[in-house]
Amino acid sequence: MLNPVHLRTLVEVIGHGSFAGAANRLGYTASAVSQQMAALEAAAGLPLFERTARSTRPTEAALAMARRAAPVFADLDAVLQAARSAHEANVDELTIALYASLARVVAPEILHDPRLAETGTRVRFSVHDPSAAIRALADGDTPDLTVVYRCSSTGLAWPATLTEVDLGVERYRLLLPREWDLHRDGALQADTLSGLPWALHHPGSSDATVMADAFRTAGILPRPLAYADDFDVFVDLVASGSAAALVPETVANAAPPTAVAVDAVGLHFSRSLHALVSPAAPRAATGAAIDALRRAFERALAR
Repeated sequence: MLNPVHLRTLVEVIGHGSFAGAANRLGYTASAVSQQMAALEAAAGLPLFERTARSTRPTEAALAMARRAAPVFADLDAVLQAARSAHEANVDELTIALYASLARVVAPEILHDPRLAETGTRVRFSVHDPSAAIRALADGDTPDLTVVYRCSSTGLAWPATLTEVDLGVERYRLLLPREWDLHRDGALQADTLSGLPWALHHPGSSDATVMADAFRTAGILPRPLAYADDFDVFVDLVASGSAAALVPETVANAAPPTAVAVDAVGLHFSRSLHALVSPAAPRAATGAAIDALRRAFERALAR
């Protein structure tokens, strides 16, 4: 039987006009290509090259064989694709919806978790703001595992068909530019913070509403410098010396050295994390993913 690897090499030899050219294209040595062609000739029982002291030219038999090779390769590719499709049809897939600031922390660890890998489950992520994730759930778009956070007054609710798993609580930290040199004074007073430029969430968003309540309770009157709903923007503004910001602890712990987390008198704000599990979620993989998520979250808090 003809070796398809040798047949592909024959096509490359004819296409490049020499053993050396085919070797360079395929990553072989010229000697290896010569050995493959000799093995192909032996299997075919036909001379495939006319060899002289100065050149090696394909015979008509070799040219005919190369012309008929294309459909053979297509059939081989189809066989391989069919095998892959059959394999993938029997592989469980776990879909996980995360919000952005958590995804950066936990997604890599979930993907490389050995216990989850043992289940043989393929993991696919999507990133949504919790409010958007809840709307998607209400519309019937139900990932196997949806991770959301909830602050005391946001009023987020989700379908009763989902199983809720508490993942923990994350407090928010006041992040300041180190160059302001305010971190040496201990917990800061409201009047100090009220005169500073701040990076804030867009007015009207759920995060803006709960943070405004926290500022009001602490007696802080922030002076807006910029509005954004991306904590990376907040961190960049703080790190550049431009603004103060209130960010989740995992975000503060990953901030560059030019930003420093401090405490403020009366400013206490946190959010609770919840995993919402679909009834159709693969049980073993979901349990492994939740455990991996918890471990990654705890490590991020401990940095």
